[in-house]
Order: sequence, then structure tokens, then C-alpha cells
Amino acid sequence: MDWQGWGLFGLLATTVLTIIMIAAQMAGLTRLDLPLVLGTLVTPDPDRARVAGFFIHLGVGQVFALGYAAVFALLGRATWWTGALLGLLHVAVALTVILPLLPGLHPRMASTRAGLATTAVLEPPGLLGLNYGIQTPAVAIVAHVAYGAVLGLLLRAL
Repeated sequence: MDWQGWGLFGLLATTVLTIIMIAAQMAGLTRLDLPLVLGTLVTPDPDRARVAGFFIHLGVGQVFALGYAAVFALLGRATWWTGALLGLLHVAVALTVILPLLPGLHPRMASTRAGLATTAVLEPPGLLGLNYGIQTPAVAIVAHVAYGAVLGLLLRAL
């Protein structure tokens, strides 16, 4: 495996995913703000949280890119469509497992079980992230399929 390629292409794929998510948020398709959600894990200040969350997101994107690259290495090939399929698996786990569990570990996120005394500032995403808008799952699917396709395409070139 080309480790330099993995590092660079992981950053590029994460950038593509982030651009899609931010563009969709700006277009009003979703209220999911990944840098804010991730950044508020470490700081309550929303402006600082977005900066911290951006770098956390880049780091997480690199970890996932390593996983994708490992799968490509096990398969002995990387293609855009294999990457897209991995992106579908990735987003399925994110929307059905990771997001619904997030209120249980996020110090600033409310849960559906929290009472009136909660001081949480973030709304829980709910199953499929639907609490952030009806189009959130579609946006997440497009972004993660693009992430996987970019990785498959770029890692294939090596």
C-alpha cells in the first residue's frame, strides 16, 4: 500500500465529503453541522468548536481512509465503484449506529430521554439523523458515496 497516497487521498476525500455536507447545509437541505457536533465534544464555545471540529473531522476522515485502503489492499484492487459501495456501508453504520448513540457520550447533546433539567445545547440527531432534517440521510449518503468513490479512484491510480 502507498502510505503517502493514503494520506493525501484521505485528505482529498474528506475535503470532498466536507464540501458536500457544508454546501447541503448552506442550501438548507440539512442542519447537520459535523464540525460543530465534533468540536463541542471538546469545547462549549461554538466558534472554537467549529475550528476544533474541522480538525477532528479531518483526523477521523484519515482513520476511515486507512480502513478503506486496507479493504482495497485485501481485495487486491481499488475502483471507484468499490469505494462507493464501501461508502454506502460506512454511511449505513454512521446513520443507524453512530449518530443514534452520540447523545450517550456527547457532553453537550440532549437525548430523547433527558428531562427538563438538561443543559445540553445540541439537539440529538436521532435515527438516520432525521432530527436534523428530512433530507439529512440523502445528503449523508451522497457525501459518503463520493468519499468512497474518490478514494477508490485515486488509490486505483497507484
